[in-house]
Amino acid sequence: MITGNLATLKMATLPASLHELLSRPEHSFAALLACDDGKIQPQGTAWFCNIGVANTAPEETRHTEFHRRYLDIQILLEGEEIIHFSCADARQQQAEERKPDLFIVAQPQLPHSLHLRPGDFAIFYPGEAHQALCAVGEPATIRKAVFKIPLEAL
Repeated sequence: MITGNLATLKMATLPASLHELLSRPEHSFAALLACDDGKIQPQGTAWFCNIGVANTAPEETRHTEFHRRYLDIQILLEGEEIIHFSCADARQQQAEERKPDLFIVAQPQLPHSLHLRPGDFAIFYPGEAHQALCAVGEPATIRKAVFKIPLEAL
């Protein structure tokens, strides 16, 4: 897991391919904020990005997920959220695949938490369990961009 803020991208010491992707002008905080909600996938690329609104909820009502094939880059555009996570490899835990490459962990162990504000991002590698959209205080509507990068594209 890697975290940072788009305004100080160099400080995150990202792998070159991820730094190149997030440092593009069209992926700046202002550019992403100005994008319409929906899916972005430039022609000829294996990665895609979903931008949209979501509702945070109490952590006990949120599922914990991991992926096997895709790396997630979650960028908060509006509002605040907490993401609980683990650095342990969840791929050996009991999990149900609810959608392609979306595994829900039956009994998650999430010892770490991030409090994201606009411009902050969190990168979760395959196997890293994360519980996104946890409310900061009361449930609220947030807006975020989620890049999905297939491992072979790195």
